[in-house]
Amino acid sequence: MTKDWRIYALKADFNELARKFNIDPVVARILRNRGLQTDEEYENYLYGTLDSVHEPESMLDIELGADIIIDAISAGRSIRIVGDYDVDGVMSTYILYDAFKNLGADVSYDIPHRVRDGYGINERIVDDAYADGVELIVTCDNGIAAVDAVNKAVEYGMNVIITDHHEIPPVLPEADAIIDPHQPGDGYPFKEICGAVVAYKLVQVIYRQMDIELDRNKYLEALAAATVCDVMPLKDENRIFVREGFRKLENTDNLGFRELLKACSLEGKTIVGYNMGFMIGPCINAMGKLGDAKDALELFITEDPDFAEKRAKLLWETNQSRKGETDEGEEKAIAEISKEADEDGRPKDSVLVVYVKGLREGLAGIVAGRIKEKYYRPTIVFTDTDGDETLLKGSGRSIEAYNMYEKINEHRDMCVKFGGHPMAAGLSIKREDLDNFREQLNADSGLSEQDMIPKLMIDVPMPLSYATLKLAEQLESLEPFGKGNEDPLFAEKNLEILGYNYGRNSNKILFVKVRSANKGIYTMKTFRPKDFLENINKWFTPEECAKIEKGIYSGCKLDIAYTLSINDFRGSRNLEFFIKEYDKSN
Repeated sequence: MTKDWRIYALKADFNELARKFNIDPVVARILRNRGLQTDEEYENYLYGTLDSVHEPESMLDIELGADIIIDAISAGRSIRIVGDYDVDGVMSTYILYDAFKNLGADVSYDIPHRVRDGYGINERIVDDAYADGVELIVTCDNGIAAVDAVNKAVEYGMNVIITDHHEIPPVLPEADAIIDPHQPGDGYPFKEICGAVVAYKLVQVIYRQMDIELDRNKYLEALAAATVCDVMPLKDENRIFVREGFRKLENTDNLGFRELLKACSLEGKTIVGYNMGFMIGPCINAMGKLGDAKDALELFITEDPDFAEKRAKLLWETNQSRKGETDEGEEKAIAEISKEADEDGRPKDSVLVVYVKGLREGLAGIVAGRIKEKYYRPTIVFTDTDGDETLLKGSGRSIEAYNMYEKINEHRDMCVKFGGHPMAAGLSIKREDLDNFREQLNADSGLSEQDMIPKLMIDVPMPLSYATLKLAEQLESLEPFGKGNEDPLFAEKNLEILGYNYGRNSNKILFVKVRSANKGIYTMKTFRPKDFLENINKWFTPEECAKIEKGIYSGCKLDIAYTLSINDFRGSRNLEFFIKEYDKSN
């Protein structure tokens, strides 16, 4: 896919910043590119601690919600927590359940089943709670749009507290307290937090009002998992929660997390964003996608070592199964899109709405994310609804230029159910409305051709020769990387290809040898060997490609965008260059 290579052009006195904070000028430029401006912001980014996070009391209704919960605990009233089936929902439920349990509450939990219930609290959950004698429902990571379900609970005489972090719909439920930083009039200074952080802030207020000390390191692993897996921007307090949560996770006292690290072969290793986003998190998510999210929740609240070991293995095995089904679903979606693509494989539509027959509901979002990445277009993948042939369930993933929540909301009358935020959405529509829904979204997408060309933002145009272990160590200190704090990206033009070879016992890694303008020779890695070789053969003549393959001078050159890291193996520390993007040099 063609990308629009751009270089950050933000200005600052980088040498002065380097001197003031004892960092390399390159690092100072990277931090400016992440939106930092003031000395306080630089200080907090580099050296911020849990003392730097925001106090919870400015959140609207949070003290009211705490009062209601404290009264319920004191009176011995039955409390039910209603979470959601993704990582954020599971972690939010775990935090509230564990915290309330430690206060002696009569507390239980429920998490909707993705297939039987769909997203969030619903009338079935309310009916069950009423039948069980529940007097107070506390939602987490959901509820802000559940008008009918909450109103039914109120009719039953139950109190309801909503804790959520999603966008505010036009009509709010009639809950006793609504805690969501996106509400109009809410004074919380940082809005881009996940549901688990909202739940944690509520717990902080409850414990303070009860004059009980809450270990500020408690629940950090859960906050890190939820923030990363819900793709919250890793800035402000999110960055602190994730960084400290990863450190805590490496020596966690939570039995479930400890066994899950073992199952993922991460025991004793330094945890970074990749480990959480692509190994640990998907194991938790897999249960909600292919089974019952309560199975994941039970892993984190158990005190039985044998149970924890078996349950962690179940999560890992379920995720392995999920991978195969996801690959198959992606292939089917691409085949459908290709039916109406041009000769270059470009889709006809600017908003991709595709039905994949037989795909599990829980995998639609992952497939949508993959399709979005492949074509760089907002994508909604629909599949069949179990038990109701008239409905299709969909999950969407978006691009920066397209606010998926707002755009779908303009056609809310076509949705049986709908919720989400600018970059993702979940919805149900009538099967007969699929084509019309696709046509309407495309008719008013507002997307230009330029919007659908992904931007490749280069932090610093930096020769490979500038890289040192000291610089790489400073870059490591900027972890965790993720949304809003992307892995620093560098680039050098006119790198001559000297040859390539596969990694030992692996055809998934290609080592590419290059020579820079200053005649230095470097080895770079790519994890997309097939794509790399296809492009080389497309850009250069057969004679030139044969020379490259044999390591003979060919004069063929590439512009390469790369990341820098350290390979620490058996006590030896060496620089590693990873190819992220590349193009034929002019």
